Amino acid sequence: MSSDDERPGEPAESGPEQLALIRETVRRAKVPKAKPRTWRGAALATELPVARVLVNKGVLHLDQFFDYAVPAELDAQAQPGVRVRVRFGAGAHRVRDGRREGGGLIDGFLIERRADTDYGGALAALAYVVSPEPVLGPEMLALTRAVADRYAGSLADVLQLAVPPRNGRAESKPSPEPLPPPAAPEPGGWLRYGRGAAFLEALAGGGAPRAVWTALPGPTWPDELARAVAATLASGRGALVVVPDGRRAARVDAALTALLGAGHHAVLTAESGPEKRYRQWLAVRRGSVRAVVGTRAAMFAPVRDLGLVAVWDDGDSSHSDENAPFPHVREVLELRATHESCAFLVGSTSCTVEAAQLVESGWALPLAADRDEVRRAAPRVRTVGDHDLARDEAARAARLPSLAWQAVREGLKTGPVLVQVPRRGYVPALACEHCRAPARCRECSGPLEAPDQRGLTCRWCGHGAVDWHCAACGGRRLRAQVVGARRTAEELGRAFPAVPVRTSGRDHVLDTVPARPALVVSTPGAEPVADEGYAAALLLDGWAMLGRPDLRAAEDALRRWLDAASLVRPQGDGGTVVIVAEPTLRPVQALVRWDPAGHARRELAERAELGFPPVSRMAAVTGRADVVGAFLATAELPGDVEILGPVPLAVPPAGRPRRPGDPPVGEVWERALLRVPPGSGAALAAALKSAQAARLARGGTGQVRIRVDPLDIG
Repeated sequence: MSSDDERPGEPAESGPEQLALIRETVRRAKVPKAKPRTWRGAALATELPVARVLVNKGVLHLDQFFDYAVPAELDAQAQPGVRVRVRFGAGAHRVRDGRREGGGLIDGFLIERRADTDYGGALAALAYVVSPEPVLGPEMLALTRAVADRYAGSLADVLQLAVPPRNGRAESKPSPEPLPPPAAPEPGGWLRYGRGAAFLEALAGGGAPRAVWTALPGPTWPDELARAVAATLASGRGALVVVPDGRRAARVDAALTALLGAGHHAVLTAESGPEKRYRQWLAVRRGSVRAVVGTRAAMFAPVRDLGLVAVWDDGDSSHSDENAPFPHVREVLELRATHESCAFLVGSTSCTVEAAQLVESGWALPLAADRDEVRRAAPRVRTVGDHDLARDEAARAARLPSLAWQAVREGLKTGPVLVQVPRRGYVPALACEHCRAPARCRECSGPLEAPDQRGLTCRWCGHGAVDWHCAACGGRRLRAQVVGARRTAEELGRAFPAVPVRTSGRDHVLDTVPARPALVVSTPGAEPVADEGYAAALLLDGWAMLGRPDLRAAEDALRRWLDAASLVRPQGDGGTVVIVAEPTLRPVQALVRWDPAGHARRELAERAELGFPPVSRMAAVTGRADVVGAFLATAELPGDVEILGPVPLAVPPAGRPRRPGDPPVGEVWERALLRVPPGSGAALAAALKSAQAARLARGGTGQVRIRVDPLDIG
């Protein structure tokens, strides 16, 4: 109220009195409540008045499309692929003027427009279109449906992984104009591989080769990946590269920028932040960018005219999603290569058993260098076994053998030295004390454990192992591998007081270290890259990694060792690697020979003989004992299924933060493993999905968690 409004002779009202009057007036006013739009009485679209919608409800018994009426006002915006809001959950009795009303608002995707519906009742209307930006195309819909079926999950859950959350500010900005295709690159480092140049020529010529690439050690793999992407872009097609983490994505990003310049590719990682990542994703979806480098979620990136899908280091656990239905990057990219008829490349300095199976089956060809090239690129590898440690006074006194001390001293003269130690939490398994062969169950070949320090039981099927003896040597004594590597950094600091000691691990991961002499102590997977390569590397406590109670322990240990050793200079430049592990073991021998593909082939043959994955298909069903038992009793499983267990799962330690997969606080869960022979994996997934949907539709109590092809089966 201005002074001009005051009447002469009357005092002006004070500020607080005016505010009180305003509040009272607002409180007493009968302001009509805003009602969500039901489009009651509104005209429908004249053409294609029905919208088929996938609602964002991840429960399996609602894993289907639902039909909605399209109001005429939304006709132009309600196009296939856009995000919509719909009403869901209203009963059939809530119908007015021929249209269903009520229910809660829920997000969804408009799948298609139709002239009619096969639903016999009244339809509810679309509430509104969230954005006219189409984000779900036919290729992505087909891929996510295939992923949901393979992993016994719901389409809505997969789409939550595939389509990032909307960001209005990013969506409002136009994407740049696409750049013309670059020229085909020179082969570069691919000349070191027998079929490397031919692989690039096939990509540049529009072909769709499939290869398992065993990369040579050294820092050049990002450049080689960049050249594969550039060759694909030169053919007028798009490319997708998925790496385990942001550090390696940054290395490929830098290699692509150096080779092609800026603007040819997008980087999709969590480190980008939601707005930037969604803006980059939209540029890919709109066709402005034809190449993508990213971490796990990028496996669904909507690259147009896809010509190449590539995954680096497929054995890294980061490639397996911890959200339902738990898809793995390698398997998703295999589906994309099949559905979109594009090239496929899985690369690593190591080789997983799954990659070896792709070669064994003829689905992919090997892409490797000859032995002379391997010897030129690899460092020298030396071993220290138990007998050497027993005779070595320096090792007994300081936990490091004399050979390791010598390698450290010599390496520090010319550069940094890497020391790899297993991270805390590696749980040892039982093995024969004489020959170190894993102790396995006679019933199902699963790993044995001694939870009460007396009786032996199988971690898979729960059978007891009475009168156990080693199948390899006949020995009857067991050894539990003990994790050491405590105070490694402190011990090395005292031993080399004039040398700086740097650590890289879960709490703080270093990206790079300079070429100056230093001791770099790192846990597996956190090793920084040295500017000119490490002069030497120590791989300590090999038994702690080999002795984990996991089917993949040997494969994973070799992969970790090779990753670290690949950062060391070649043997010709003085690079040396010392590993503290029994030299006669297969993974250690594979490291000495630098033969990861040979190790993977032998592992595959052994698993085929025992019926282990990936030769067989497995699924894990976890939950309370009564719930799991009832679920398995009602599920119509394939006739050739083998049920192992159930066995109790370890109770998480008190005070530890809850992790994905942990049971609810206070509950004890059990796990059953379901194993089927080759060819029955799809039937097993379909049966589990159907049984879970039926259980949820009945309102079953308790949780049942299903994981097809679990990464860790013990």
